[in-house]
Amino acid sequence: MLNLDNFKDARDILQNVLYKTSLIHSKHFSKITNNNIYLKPENMQVTGAYKIRGAYYKVSKLTDEQRNVGLITSSAGNHAQGIAYAAQLKNVKATIVMPTTTPLTKVNNTKDYGAEVILYGDCYDDAYNYALKLSAEKGYTFIHPFNDLEVATGQGTIAYEIFKDLPDVDIILVPIGGGGLAAGVSALAKMINPNVKVIGVEPVGACCMSESVKAGKIVTLKKVETIADGVAVKTPGDIIFPYVQQNIDDIIEIDDHELIDAFLDMLENHKMLVENAGLLTIAALKHLDVKNKNIVSILSGGNMDVLTVASLVQHGLFNRGRVFTFSIQLPDRPGELQNVAKIIAELKGNVIKLEHNQFVNINRNSAVELIVTLESFGHDHKDKIINTFLDLGYAATLVLPKSSIF
Repeated sequence: MLNLDNFKDARDILQNVLYKTSLIHSKHFSKITNNNIYLKPENMQVTGAYKIRGAYYKVSKLTDEQRNVGLITSSAGNHAQGIAYAAQLKNVKATIVMPTTTPLTKVNNTKDYGAEVILYGDCYDDAYNYALKLSAEKGYTFIHPFNDLEVATGQGTIAYEIFKDLPDVDIILVPIGGGGLAAGVSALAKMINPNVKVIGVEPVGACCMSESVKAGKIVTLKKVETIADGVAVKTPGDIIFPYVQQNIDDIIEIDDHELIDAFLDMLENHKMLVENAGLLTIAALKHLDVKNKNIVSILSGGNMDVLTVASLVQHGLFNRGRVFTFSIQLPDRPGELQNVAKIIAELKGNVIKLEHNQFVNINRNSAVELIVTLESFGHDHKDKIINTFLDLGYAATLVLPKSSIF
């Protein structure tokens, strides 16, 4: 069970394994929310995520016989690295089944810890079923990434550290995928202070826990679709579900576009790289209707490949109007391109890319198309540039970029 004695045991076992991830006060998020916001940076944890807590505690509680046959698990990445690292420390063979969509950095990091990696299926649930099949065929000891009370106990030790750093915390925001982290943190938090609120956060495209809580029973989604790969789960854990029902006060659902803004907020204001699943609790801050509260956002992980980072930066810049693309129809005569460049310079726009197409019309003398990608100061600046061209008689239209800005 998730009880105080087991949480204390996990804390003692983990104390020499974990990195210290003290709370960080966020002036930026405190100001824009009128609350006192603190970040729990588990993205800075060993293996880059909180998952090492549950993984190491679980492996440490296995019998010699269970370890000797070898371990197997399924994971979208962070639990995989946690199990691989724990198995390495305990000198145990580990096999990890990961979805084919898993970011490359998570795959390579898992291999670097000495585990055998098998890529299978399009989502976590596909990998999970295949891992169970291999476990039955080869006799491996299967360790579930979230539907396991010892794993959840290890994850829950985060609550000890939150209360140590901030005894008068009012609200704890915790990401939810399958529910292990939410179950562990909420259970221990309520034991320490029954008045603290623990709020779960899920992506709209993978809200299996929210749907299950509403239905009062486990619900399996037909599909998951979210950029938060670490919480892309169709079915929550039935073993930990009662603890979520009992201790989670509310669940907030987040659209993927909100994660893009949260990514840039963290990168620009805290210089921290946080993966999309970990950003759920940052995006959720704007959904809280409270003031002057002490709020902790758990940043669950920071394992993200460079291509994903580049994509998020690009989309984030477009979302904020910091980069935009527009089309202008120009007469095909010398000097027109120079005129456009002069107008942009006077408005303090910075050209990133130009595409000049003379063959957009049959009659080149009628008009040619110029597609311009600019860097601006935001939406107001972007609108000023577009409106200036319109006022000067140019046919200017905002368009989606045809290729990467990088």
